[in-house]
Amino acid sequence: MWARPGARLIPVVAVAWSVCAIAIAVPEAARATAACLWGIVFVALATTAWVAMHQERHALTRTILTVLILITIATAAGAVAATNVALAAPLRAEVTELGLDDGRALAVDATVVGKVERRADDSLAFDATASVIAIGDVEHAVHGPIIVRVESSDITDRSGLDVGAVIVARGTARPAYEGSRALFEIAASRELSVVAAPSGVFALASHLRQHLVESASRLPGYGAELIPGLAIGDTALVSAGLDQAMKTSSLSHLTAVSGANCALVVGIAFLVAAQCCASRAVRVVCGLVALAGFVLIVTPEPSVVRAAAMAIVAMLGVLLARTGAGLAVLCLAVSLLLVFDPWLAASLGFALSAAATAALLVLARPLTNGLARWLPRALALALAVPLSAQLVCGPLLILIAPTVPIYGVLANLLAAPAAPVATVVGLAACLTSWAPWLQDGLVALTWLPASWIAGTARTAAELPGSSLPWAEGLWGAALLTAIGVALFVVLVGAGPRRWQRRLVGLATISLAVVAGVGGGVALLTTSVGRLTLPADWSVLACDVGQGDAILVRSADMIALVDTGPDPALLERCLTRAGVGEIDILVLTHFDTDHVGGVEATIGRTRTVLHGPATPEGALVLDDLARSGALVSQVHAGMDGALGDSRWRVLWPIAGSSAAPGNDTSVVLDVRGGGVPTMLMLGDLSAAPQQSLLTSDVLKPPYAVVKVAHHGSADQYTALYEQAAPSIALLTVGADNRYGHPRDEIVAVLDDLDAVIARTDLAGTVAVTTTDFGAQIWRDRGG
Repeated sequence: MWARPGARLIPVVAVAWSVCAIAIAVPEAARATAACLWGIVFVALATTAWVAMHQERHALTRTILTVLILITIATAAGAVAATNVALAAPLRAEVTELGLDDGRALAVDATVVGKVERRADDSLAFDATASVIAIGDVEHAVHGPIIVRVESSDITDRSGLDVGAVIVARGTARPAYEGSRALFEIAASRELSVVAAPSGVFALASHLRQHLVESASRLPGYGAELIPGLAIGDTALVSAGLDQAMKTSSLSHLTAVSGANCALVVGIAFLVAAQCCASRAVRVVCGLVALAGFVLIVTPEPSVVRAAAMAIVAMLGVLLARTGAGLAVLCLAVSLLLVFDPWLAASLGFALSAAATAALLVLARPLTNGLARWLPRALALALAVPLSAQLVCGPLLILIAPTVPIYGVLANLLAAPAAPVATVVGLAACLTSWAPWLQDGLVALTWLPASWIAGTARTAAELPGSSLPWAEGLWGAALLTAIGVALFVVLVGAGPRRWQRRLVGLATISLAVVAGVGGGVALLTTSVGRLTLPADWSVLACDVGQGDAILVRSADMIALVDTGPDPALLERCLTRAGVGEIDILVLTHFDTDHVGGVEATIGRTRTVLHGPATPEGALVLDDLARSGALVSQVHAGMDGALGDSRWRVLWPIAGSSAAPGNDTSVVLDVRGGGVPTMLMLGDLSAAPQQSLLTSDVLKPPYAVVKVAHHGSADQYTALYEQAAPSIALLTVGADNRYGHPRDEIVAVLDDLDAVIARTDLAGTVAVTTTDFGAQIWRDRGG
C-alpha cells in the first residue's frame, strides 16, 4: 500500500492537520511552533542533500531519501500553516484589546462573503469581512472575517442582502465558536441594513439564484423545496420537516454543494470541449472557467471553495495524464487547503468531505469486489459507493448527533439515479433566467427527480426504527468505527492466509453479537417497544431527560404535552408508543426543555395549544403552522375534548401582563374517557401556584399530578395538599445541575402518601385506569 503515491502523502496530511489543530487551539504558541518546524525543515533539507550527494545509489539509500523528502514536505506544510496562524495573531489580539469578546455593543461595516442561510431557529447567519468597527463614537479600521447572525425581523431592508453586498450591522459582539477563522460574531439584534447591493458578477449571480428560487416556489410539494438545493445548494425553501427527513435518511448531503457537483460541472465542460475536438489543455481551461462560474453562482463560501479546489487539483492530474492517482490528488488538495486555511482543521464539514472522498477512493473497489460474490456487479458497485461513505463518515456524524440512520445506504441507493439529473437540469434552469418560459419548463422537469428524492427521504424517515440511538461522544464514535471495520472485513472476505480467515471469523462473530444486542435494544426501545408497554395506558411520561413530554390517550386520540429537549429522544418515545399522528400538542411554555424536541412533531400534528410566546417561541409556532397545524393560544376558562375525555385550561389568566415563561405555563385539568383525573402544572413557581389555588378552579382529588418545574424547591405546599394526588409524576433528567427533584417537595409528596414516579429513576412511566383507580407502571424500579 505504501508504494502507492497517494499513500506516501498520508503522513503529510496527518502532520499538516495535527499542526493546524494545535496552532488554532493554542494560537499564542503558533509563532514558536512555526519557528521550530522551519528549523526541522532546514535540517531535513540539509540532510537530504547530503545523503543525495555522498551516498551510493541503492535500495536503502532510495528509501532513506524518500523518508527524508516526506519529512521535509510534511514539516514544511505544518510550518506554513503555523505561520499563517501566527500572522493572524496580531489582528486577533487587536480585537481582544477592543473588548469584543465581552458582549460590547458596536456597529460594523462589512461586506457579505458567504451565503445568507436560514438557521433552525429562523434566524439568518452569514460570513462577512469587516472593514470598520465603531464602538460608541470611536471607529477602528479592522479588516478581517466575522460571522453575522440576525433575526429576520431586525433587518431594515432584506432586498440586496446577498454575497457582495455592503452592510452595516448594529448589535452585540460575542466570541466566535472555538476553532473558527472568524474574529468574532455579532448578534445584530438592533439593526442590519444594506448600504450597497451586490454589483457586477455578484449581482448577476444573485439574480440567477433568486429567479431559480422564485420559479421553484411556484410548484407544489416537497420536490419544489429541494430544487434550488439540488441545483445550487440553496436551501431557502426547505421546510423544517423535510430538512429533518433528509438528515434522518442520510440524504442531506445532496442539498450541499460538494465535489460531486463540481465534478458534474467540470465533466460537462470537458464533454462539450471534447465534442469540439479541443486539446487536453483547452478542455482543462474550459473546465476551470465553468468551475469558476459555478462557484460564483452558488456563492464562494468555504465549503464550495474546498470542493472546487479538489476539482482543480483533479484537473491538474488530467493535464499531467495522471488520472489514476486519486488518493494522491486528494492528499495534495487537503494539504494545500489546510496550509492556506489552517482553521479548516476544526471544521467537521471539511473532515466529512475529505473522509467521504477517501472512502470512495480506498474502500469502494474492495467492497464492490466483495459484494460481487453475492450480487450482480452493477448492483454491488451501486451499494459499495454509499456504504463506503457511510462506514467512514458515520463515526464523525456521531459527534454531531448520537443516532445511526438505519436506512441511509438504501435511501442513497434509491436517490442516486435522480440526484445528478436534478443537479444538471436544475443548474440549466438557473442559467436560463433570461427566458422565463424556458426556465419554468426546466424547473418543472427538475421537479420530477427532486420529488423522487424528497419522497425517498420522507419514506425512509417515517419507517419504523429509522434512527438507532447511539452512545455519545468519542466513545460512541470509537464503537461505531470498530463495527464499521468489522463489517468491512466481513464484506471484503478472507484472503488465502490462515490469519485472514480467522480475522473474518472474529469479525463475523463480533457483528453477530452487536446485531443481536443492539438490534434487540433498538427494537425494544422503538417499533416493538409498544409490546413492552401496558396496552391500555392512558398517560405516558416519556423518558426524555431533563424536560417534559407527556402523552395522554383517550379513544385512540393522542395529546402530547410538551416535547422535551431533544427531537431524537421524543421520536424514540413516540415510536415506542406507536404514536403516528398527534391530535393535540400542548406547548406549556417555550423553554428549551419543553419545546426543544418540537421537530419530531412537525408534519404530524393537527392542533397546537400554547401559552404566551417568546420571540423564539413565535418561530416555533410558525414552523408548526407551515406544516399544517392549527395553532391557538389558550388561557384559563378554555376547554375541549380529546376522544372521550375533557380538558380544561386553568392557567394562565386571560389578559395577564406577566412575561412569557415559567409562571405563564399552561396548566391543564384532564379527566374522563379512560383518563384518570389529572393535573399538569407546567413549570409554575410558588406564587402563581398560590394564585391558582385561590382562584377556586381546582376540582380535587386528582389521581395524577405532574409536579411543577421538575420538582424544584419553589413550590406552594398547600396546592399539593389540596390536590391530594395518588400518583406524583416527576419528569426529571438523571444528569441535571439543578438538584431536581429537591428534597423539600419529595418530603411533601411523601407526607401526602402519593406514589412518586421519577423518570430519572423509573425511565418511561405509564398510568392506566382500572376499576380500582389509577395504577402505575415503570420501565425500571424508581
